[in-house]
Amino acid sequence: MSGKVEIGVSGMTCAACVRRVENSLKRGEGVMDASVNLAAESAVVSYDESATTYERLKELVTEAGYTPFDILDLSGEEELERRREEYRKAMRRFLLSAAAAVPVMALSMGHMILGAPLLPHVLEAAVQFALTTYALFGPGLPFITGAWKAFKKREADMNTLIAVGTLSAWLYSTVGALAPELTAVDGSAPPLYFETAAVIVSLILMGRYLEARARGRASDAIARLMSLAPKTARVVRDGVEMDIPAAQARVGDMVIVRPGEAIPVDGVVTEGASAVDESMVTGESIPVEKRPGDTVVGGAVNRAGSLTFRATGVGARTALARIVRMVREAQGSKAPAQKLADLIASYFVPIVMVVAVTTFVAWYDLGPEPRLRLALTAFVAVMIIACPCALGLATPTAIMAGAGRGAQLGALVKNGEALETCAAIDTVILDKTGTITTGKPAVTGVFVSGVDEARLLSLAAAIESRSEHPLAEAVVRYVKERGMAIPPAENFQSATGAGVAGGVEGKKVEAGSARYFAEHGVGLTPVQGDLDAIAQRGETPLVVAVNGDPIGIIAVADTVKEGAADAVARLRAMGVEVIMATGDHERTAKAIASRVGIERINAGARPEDKARLVNDLESQGRRVAMVGDGVNDAPALAAASVGMAIGHGTDIAMETGDITLMSGGVRGAAVALELGRATRRIIRQNLFWAFAYNVILIPVAAGVLYPAWGITLNPMRAALAMAFSSVTVVTNSLRLSRMRITR
Repeated sequence: MSGKVEIGVSGMTCAACVRRVENSLKRGEGVMDASVNLAAESAVVSYDESATTYERLKELVTEAGYTPFDILDLSGEEELERRREEYRKAMRRFLLSAAAAVPVMALSMGHMILGAPLLPHVLEAAVQFALTTYALFGPGLPFITGAWKAFKKREADMNTLIAVGTLSAWLYSTVGALAPELTAVDGSAPPLYFETAAVIVSLILMGRYLEARARGRASDAIARLMSLAPKTARVVRDGVEMDIPAAQARVGDMVIVRPGEAIPVDGVVTEGASAVDESMVTGESIPVEKRPGDTVVGGAVNRAGSLTFRATGVGARTALARIVRMVREAQGSKAPAQKLADLIASYFVPIVMVVAVTTFVAWYDLGPEPRLRLALTAFVAVMIIACPCALGLATPTAIMAGAGRGAQLGALVKNGEALETCAAIDTVILDKTGTITTGKPAVTGVFVSGVDEARLLSLAAAIESRSEHPLAEAVVRYVKERGMAIPPAENFQSATGAGVAGGVEGKKVEAGSARYFAEHGVGLTPVQGDLDAIAQRGETPLVVAVNGDPIGIIAVADTVKEGAADAVARLRAMGVEVIMATGDHERTAKAIASRVGIERINAGARPEDKARLVNDLESQGRRVAMVGDGVNDAPALAAASVGMAIGHGTDIAMETGDITLMSGGVRGAAVALELGRATRRIIRQNLFWAFAYNVILIPVAAGVLYPAWGITLNPMRAALAMAFSSVTVVTNSLRLSRMRITR
C-alpha cells in the first residue's frame, strides 16, 4: 500500500542541500519518489508502507546531515513560532558577525585613510586575528560545518566555496601574523587578509538573515488561511441552540448563521434565504443567493438573511481545509530553481583545490629558494583568487538591483528565485475578478421604456438605497456620482438575493432580477429585447417597474480595468500565451475575455480547478505564472512556477504569491516578466565574468608564467584581482536599476 507524507527538514541552505536530501531519501528502500522544498523546509515523500516507515524516512534525512521534524504535528501558531525563532537566530548571527567585521575592516583600512595604522602592527594583527577567528568559528561556523557535510558526501556547494575562501584568507593571515618570516616577500611585512574572511562571513550571514525572514511568509499564509474559519459554531442539539468550538461540530449538526457572520463549516441549507459572499472560494464578486437545498462553504460570509443548514463537511473535510492542504502540497512539491552558481561550484571547487595542492608541491619540489615560502605564497594566491566573492555576488547583486527596480515599477518581489523564473515564463493564467476587472460591480448601461433616464435612476436609487446588496450599492453610487437627488422610500421590502420593493412618491416601485418579476406575475415584454442583449454581454440586468409596469433596465457588471487589454497584447507580443480562469459562468467569462483579447478561458473554475490547470500545463513542459487576488487563487498561486498576487487583494494571496503587483494586475504581470528576462541576462553575464576571472588568473597564480617571464601573482595582487572582479559584477548588476521598462 502506497502512502505520502510530509517531513520537516531544517538546516538546508542551498539547492545542493535539496539534492542531497532528495538523493538520500530516494535511495531508501520502499521510497518511490521524494520532492524537497528549500523555502518550505519540507520533503514530500511517496513510499511503500509495507517496505518502510515514517521513522525510517526521518532517519534518511538525518543520514543526509540534516534535522527532520514533524511538520504536520505543528499547529499554525507553533509553526509561526518556529519560523520566528529561526529568523531571530539568523539575525543574531548576522549582528554578531558584523560587530566583529566592522572593527577588523577599520583596522585594515586605517593606514589608507589616516596615513598611519590605528594600532601598533603587532597589536593590530592580534586584534584582527581574535575578531576574525570569532567571526569565522562563531557566527560563521555553519558555513564550515556545511562544507564538512558536503565533503563527507564527496560533494561541493556554496558552503564549500565560502569555507575555502574564508579559511584560506584566515589561515594565510594567521601565518603572516604569527610567523611573518614564512610569508614575507622581499623582506617586507606580509599583507594580512583578515578583513576578507570577516566581511565575507558577515555579508553572507546578512543574506541568510533576509532569506529566513522571507521564508516565514509561507507559514504566515497557511496560518491566515486557517484563521478564515470562525472559531465557534451555533448548532442545535436536542432542541437546544448552543455555541460550541467549530472543531467540535459534527456531520449532521444543524447550524444557524445570522446576517454578517462567517459560515463555520460546509453544509446544505434547510431553512431561510440569504446572499452569501463566497468570493474566498469561487472568486465571484457578487454574493450568491442561497435557498433550501443549496450548498454553503466554511469561511464564506452570510451577507443578508439568516440561514439554517445541515453540516456535511467539518474539520479536515471542509473546502477551506482542502485549500490549506493544497497550498501546503504545492509549496512542498515545487522544487526551487537550480542555481547555476551551485552547479559551477560542484565542479569548480574540487578543481581549484587540486590545482592549489599541485601548485604547492610543484613549487616546493621544483621551485627556487626559498621554496617553502614561495610554495605557500603560490598556494594561498590560488586559494584567494578562487575566493567566492564575485561568484557569490553574481546572483544576489543582480537580484537586489532587479528587485529594487521592480519596486519602482510596482512589482514587489518576495524572493530572487521568482525573479529568475519570470524569465522562463511562457504561459500566464489570469484570474478575472480583481485582476482583469475591478472586482466591484458598476453600472454599465441604462435602458428606458416610456420614461426618461433620470426618472428611472431616481426611482431605482430610492428603493435600492435601503438595500445592502452590492448591486444596490452600485446603482446608488452611480446616481450620487451624477449629483442626482434620491427621493425617500417607504414600506421597504426585500426578497433576499432577488429584488426589492417600496413606496416612492405614492407609487409602488420594484427593482430586481427577471426571476423576481416572473415570481410576482409581472410581464417583461416591453424590455425583453434589452434584457436579452444585456444577458448576452454577460452583464447583470436590474429591471425597474412602477405599479407593476416595467419602465427600464439598469445593467450592472464588474468592469474591466483600464489598460488590461493593452497589457494582454503586450504579453502576447512577448510570446506568452494568456489564459483566463474564473469562477464566473461561461457567458460572463467570454464577454470579459473578448474585451481584453484573451482567446482561451476556463470558466466555472473552483480553487482545485485552477491549481489543476496550472499542474496540467506544467506537466506539458510549460512554465506558468498565475496572477490572482483572492483566497480562492492561493492553491494555484502556490502551484505555479511564479505566483503573482494583486496588491489590493487578500493577505493570503499576497503571502502565497512570489510577487505582489502594486501597479495593476495584467500590466504588473507584463512588467514582472520583462524585468525577469533582463535580470536573467545580467545574472548570466555576471556568472560568466566571475568565472572567467578565476579561469584566467588561477593559472597565473599557480605560476605558469614564471618559467618563461618570471611572472608570479602574489596574494596582494590576487586580492586586488578578486576585488576588481567583484566591482565588475556589482557595476554590471546596477545597470538593472536604470533599465527602461514601461509600466
